[in-house]
Amino acid sequence: MKTTSARPRSRRTLDQSLIVLGAGALATGLAVLSLAPGISAASSHREAPMTAGDPRADNTDVYAFTSPDRSDTVTLVANWIPFEEPNGGPNFYAFADDARYHVKIDNTGDGVADVTYTWRFRNEVRDAENQFLYNTGPVRRIDDPNLNFRQTYDLTVTEGGSTRTLLRNAPVAPSRVGKASMPDYGALRAQAVRQVPGGAKAFAGQAEDPFFADLRVFDLLYGGDLSERGQDTLAGYNVNSVALQVPKKFLALRGDAARNPVVGVWSTTDREGADVMGGRSKSHDGWRQVSRLGNPLVNEVVVPLKYKDAFNSISPDQDRTVQPVVDKVYDPILPKLIQQVYGIPAPKTPRDDLAEIYLTGICKACGPIKADLNAHRLNKDADPARIFPAEELRLNMGVAPAKKPQRLGVLAGDLAGFPNGRRLTDDAIDISLQAVEGAAQTGKLVPALAAGDKVDTNDVRFGKTFPYLALPSTTKSGTKNRAADTDQASTALDPTNAVAIGGVGALLLGTGGFRLWRRRNTSAG
Repeated sequence: MKTTSARPRSRRTLDQSLIVLGAGALATGLAVLSLAPGISAASSHREAPMTAGDPRADNTDVYAFTSPDRSDTVTLVANWIPFEEPNGGPNFYAFADDARYHVKIDNTGDGVADVTYTWRFRNEVRDAENQFLYNTGPVRRIDDPNLNFRQTYDLTVTEGGSTRTLLRNAPVAPSRVGKASMPDYGALRAQAVRQVPGGAKAFAGQAEDPFFADLRVFDLLYGGDLSERGQDTLAGYNVNSVALQVPKKFLALRGDAARNPVVGVWSTTDREGADVMGGRSKSHDGWRQVSRLGNPLVNEVVVPLKYKDAFNSISPDQDRTVQPVVDKVYDPILPKLIQQVYGIPAPKTPRDDLAEIYLTGICKACGPIKADLNAHRLNKDADPARIFPAEELRLNMGVAPAKKPQRLGVLAGDLAGFPNGRRLTDDAIDISLQAVEGAAQTGKLVPALAAGDKVDTNDVRFGKTFPYLALPSTTKSGTKNRAADTDQASTALDPTNAVAIGGVGALLLGTGGFRLWRRRNTSAG
């Protein structure tokens, strides 16, 4: 592996300059790859060779946002098993019972998990000898005897080397078989939401894939002809989701979300005896991490194929050692492709703005975006000497939910949106496109690309209450009456297409609610 580079390193120590891996989420947000002919990639769906062959271990997306209806809590969502086809029986989709699923929280800024929530699943088949069906009759209750295959899970939390069990034998919402088998799936899924000690809530089960994008646009950007854009490639597909709604004090450094509001979030999957460089291997003992996801689009579109499985196996505190990927971030590929296809000049390199957005968080002392938003340096009790750039989805829990969420998040003046955490309605693709073209520095959208992929919202609406995810689809992409798949017909996270762009720094510093938080936080110190 190369350890040196001719890339400029102004205003950075060598240790800092090596750690810009996650900036590629913006730098290559639209350069969607294919691992095999006819297989599309999206967000982090099928992003590496090993996970492509092990979908139950494949993290697809992570979301972290202040709950819109419970502003003293944060909702964490992580998804697995990409491209679940509706009507995919008789063996429908289940979490792996030989894996550990984690959502991890870094509240100190060192790239190491300080709080880890872990889901372990178990299978039960009531009649494996005389039945082949997932269910043997209509299923109206989560414990209905007609449900032949069922899963339960234990939920634990690990802090300071100590692990506690929060839930034991909690039910998983089953895959949505269809109307004949599950006449009221909305009511059935609601029974899978469980109260967790301390005021939290938990959910595990199938959901409609909340990621939305027209991936066909990325067939070499259609050579400049985007006339067919606007179809949500993920429409009609489902995923398996875990969701947790947690009081902010359980995530914050020293339990004080007012003094220490910034956290970094990512999810991982462990398998026992897994060899991350080539599948399962009997030569390895114990648990090994085989998948990892923080910000959308990182591993799949920025990490070279040679290093994808290796990236999936490491912790964010190790990111600064991956030099071959670092070089692709400060001098990203996508702007050059856009310049070639559309004639739009690529921003000058090195791209310190992208490194700030994804690796350090946004703060005045962090880089060219002169504003304070979601860097761990804003935590009053954090040790600056122990804060390292690392690829994490960073969330400032002190920013209140937006009354009118903007799909372009921070770029549209909505400080509660991506890249300050990520809501279900945030348009990660269009945000990434504009950021890679320099919008975070100029404060202006690139007019020629302002419409993005023309997929501005999810094809079905999200829910008003936890777990917010839309119900699983029962029809394939492009078929009629998709709205009928959603028993939750309205959303508290309804996005708009409005864009109120000014200088990003001015937006971050000029928003009244955020100034109020800054004053309160300063006085608390």
